Amino acid sequence: MLTGDRIRLRPVEADDIDELWRRHVEIDNRGDYYPRGIASQVTFRKRFQDNGLWSREEGTLLIVDPGDAIVGHIEHFRTVSYLDEAELSYQLYDRASDGKGYVSDAVQLLVRYLFETRPLSRIRLVIHPDNLASQRVAQKCGFTREGTMRQAWFHRGRHHDVQVWSILRGEVL
Repeated sequence: MLTGDRIRLRPVEADDIDELWRRHVEIDNRGDYYPRGIASQVTFRKRFQDNGLWSREEGTLLIVDPGDAIVGHIEHFRTVSYLDEAELSYQLYDRASDGKGYVSDAVQLLVRYLFETRPLSRIRLVIHPDNLASQRVAQKCGFTREGTMRQAWFHRGRHHDVQVWSILRGEVL
């Protein structure tokens, strides 16, 4: 368990799977910038049964508020095999959790944890240019905007440019 100023990050437990499945298929609650694809319920449960949604290469932690309610999740995954890099992805489940610093806290906790436990040189965020909230999270957490990947993300029926933001091990530890 990782504890921050506003939230805790904890592993997914078996009792969480039904709620997480319901949240996973609520694509209208994902906002304008979170990917809209879903996995089948069988695949979703199998991923949990295989490794509890956690391994050295990828993992999901729940974002839990001060009242112990699950308010979202944060994930890490390797980008490509030839880079010592991970990417983070996060989602708050309800708009009532927006603006409370939960995501900034979660990103800072997971970045520090990954740099302390993995031989990564960098961690990146990939952010749609119109996603001002995620850009603020990146800035607040010490990430540097590197540039734009053109037409890199297919979302809602068309390709979009995305910004790449990164933080290096030496900038955190």
